Amino acid sequence: MKVTQISIGRFHHFHLARQLERFDLLQTIYTGYPKFKLKNEFGIPNSRIKTFPWIHAPYMKRGAIYLNRFSWLNKEWEWIDKQSLDKFVSRNISHPTILIALSGSGLSSGLKNQILGGKYICDRGSSHIRFQNEILEEEYRIWGYKFKGIDPRVIEKEEKEYDASNQITVPSEFVKQSFISMGVPATKLNKIPYGANLERFKKLLKTPSDKFRILWVGNVSIRKGFLYALEAFQNFKHPLKEFIVIGNLENEVRYLIKNRNLTHVKFLGTVPNSKLSEFYSTAHVFVLSSIEEGLAMVIGEALACGCPVIASTNTGAHDLVNDEVEGFIVPIRSADAILEKFEILAADKMIYESMSNAAILRVEKLGGWNTYGNCFKNLISKL
Repeated sequence: MKVTQISIGRFHHFHLARQLERFDLLQTIYTGYPKFKLKNEFGIPNSRIKTFPWIHAPYMKRGAIYLNRFSWLNKEWEWIDKQSLDKFVSRNISHPTILIALSGSGLSSGLKNQILGGKYICDRGSSHIRFQNEILEEEYRIWGYKFKGIDPRVIEKEEKEYDASNQITVPSEFVKQSFISMGVPATKLNKIPYGANLERFKKLLKTPSDKFRILWVGNVSIRKGFLYALEAFQNFKHPLKEFIVIGNLENEVRYLIKNRNLTHVKFLGTVPNSKLSEFYSTAHVFVLSSIEEGLAMVIGEALACGCPVIASTNTGAHDLVNDEVEGFIVPIRSADAILEKFEILAADKMIYESMSNAAILRVEKLGGWNTYGNCFKNLISKL
């Protein structure tokens, strides 16, 4: 059987589609992205991409017309978005296939495919959805906010997907353990870590000698644990320190930092992915202190550019970084632990150089997206 994919957006699923095409396994990838946005998805025949953009495309643009201010509207829109794509695919499946659906978008399609004699893989990019909801509720409370919470309908649907699927794929040991803690049997879980684009991400430039440059790439949010990284930087006693922050600054963090000392912090907003290698290459360390996520692809990107990494346990970093070899893995919610690692790297240039070289070798050994594709091919063969 060939493979049908469902992914409401791009995420890692177009990397997977390229890998499946490499093995002549890809039948169709369904997405909510409009087709004109997918022109640069090389390696995937245009005929294999089927779009259903009528709800997702305007959802992506809602901020431009200020509709993202209404939380009730965002919640309903997101729910209808995923439901509509799922139903659209379900109507279009007429023969058994291996269905790989991003969680939240595949219940109807998966059940129909199983009735036809096919198999259903639920692909979850973050921790178990109930675990995710609980830890984020806790984190927002720490900072004086009430977490809006994940839509209960979404939680219910995803848990039905976990139960109905033949297998669940997850990107990291952290995510796998979150599922096990919620009662999902380990035998149903397949850990397949993401890769990095080794053609795009590589060491391009030297780090500056007149600065100690720390880099952040990702949403500047409570979920990403940005405030712990900022606190560590503020307490870092170094005359040449610099903190480059790339990513969207969320409103809660904007409010929480308005009275903080932001000297030597540079907020650059979003930067095209094609330009990130320059920033990774010239940083002495990349930091990501997330409270919860699946496996941050930015970690692999940083390593590929020879940039040592400081990452929290809840980024999935254990699957990419050997602690004290290519970087450091620290507990969540610990600005002190991050500060200690800043000081170690700044104090000894040889440690930086050793970690930088080890980072490049580590990513080469992991094999980029080809290894990811090989692992998926093995799972499909077993099914």
